[in-house]
Amino acid sequence: MTEPIGFATTVKRWMFGLFVACVFALVGYVLLAKSGEEPSRADQMLSGTRAFPVVVAAAKTGDVGVYLNGLGSVVPLNTVNVTSRVDGQLMQVLFREGQLVKRGDLLAQIDSRPFEVQVSQAEGQLARDEAQLKNARLDLKRYQDLYEQGYVPKQQVDTQDALVRQSEGIVKSDRSQLDNAKLQLAYSRITAPINGRIGLRLVDPGNMVRANDTNGLLVITQLTPITVIFTIPEDNLPAVLERLKDGRELTVDAFDREQKKKLAAGSLLTVDNQIDPNTGTVRLKAVFPNEDGALFPNQFVNARLLLEVQRDVTIVPSAAVQRGVKGTFVYVVKEDRTVAVRPVAVGVAHGDDTSISSGLLPDELVVVDGTEKLREGSKVDVRNQGDQPTQGTDTHPTGTDRAQAGNRS
Repeated sequence: MTEPIGFATTVKRWMFGLFVACVFALVGYVLLAKSGEEPSRADQMLSGTRAFPVVVAAAKTGDVGVYLNGLGSVVPLNTVNVTSRVDGQLMQVLFREGQLVKRGDLLAQIDSRPFEVQVSQAEGQLARDEAQLKNARLDLKRYQDLYEQGYVPKQQVDTQDALVRQSEGIVKSDRSQLDNAKLQLAYSRITAPINGRIGLRLVDPGNMVRANDTNGLLVITQLTPITVIFTIPEDNLPAVLERLKDGRELTVDAFDREQKKKLAAGSLLTVDNQIDPNTGTVRLKAVFPNEDGALFPNQFVNARLLLEVQRDVTIVPSAAVQRGVKGTFVYVVKEDRTVAVRPVAVGVAHGDDTSISSGLLPDELVVVDGTEKLREGSKVDVRNQGDQPTQGTDTHPTGTDRAQAGNRS
């Protein structure tokens, strides 16, 4: 009697263990399914029955630009530290900090009275020496007449002629001194040497300023036009030089630090004459009109140089391009609502758009969201927001804003 009872107990324990093992196996399978790591055989079975929700977009035809990106900073064409050219007391400051000025505008006034006195002295000296020169010339004319009549010797005529030449030299020197005095008087009026914006005031009225002061009175920076100096890899230099030799004007756009906002548009001005061996880059200078003042001296910017524009290429959203061990591919949605893995050759990319060199035709639908669980032949349920995508309808913008920053196919 005890033997059958023990046998039944063993069977029950064995069945209970089998049940627990099945439960653990089922839980493990569910976890694997949620993480997208189901066995390949299970994927094949599910692909024929389950439809995965996806978002799709149609491949479009448009123009795409090939760009080179570089980090740079804004550098003004001219920056002038305005200093006094004469010694004296600063009487007036006629500018405001941050004011935009034009060349020749009066900025400050130094006490001009000492220089006015010097001008008067120089004028008096010149008038006296001119009178002496006039008298010497008259004496020379008399001596020449008397010499012709035989009343004075030739030596006296020559001596008077030398005296006239000496007086002429003195008068010429006096005129130079008068011009110098007038120049010093003009220097007491400090004017703007260039068009630009004034910085902070460095000297207050009433202070003594000297010509050899290094700090100066103010700093003027030219803002229009303005330049941006940026760098590109040396490998991209031949392409840039080739286009410059052809006389093409290369467009350069300046973006903010996050490369989201376009600040200004300009053109490439020149290329530096040497490559930096430490970084393997070369410096380029672009000029911008900057009429709206969007660029500020020493500002950090991202420069984008347009090399060329590729016309009528196939364009898809960048999210549609997948990368695997065999290269790049996209999931193409077929008419039966299944997907096919399509290897593609990627051209240039910028932002949300990528050009496809080969492997995809315009108007074909590609999956842009929900690719995690897709396999070859998987069924899909298109769940685009709004209207369903319609083949042949071009709603995707085209133009040179589709670009690759620094990469070429």
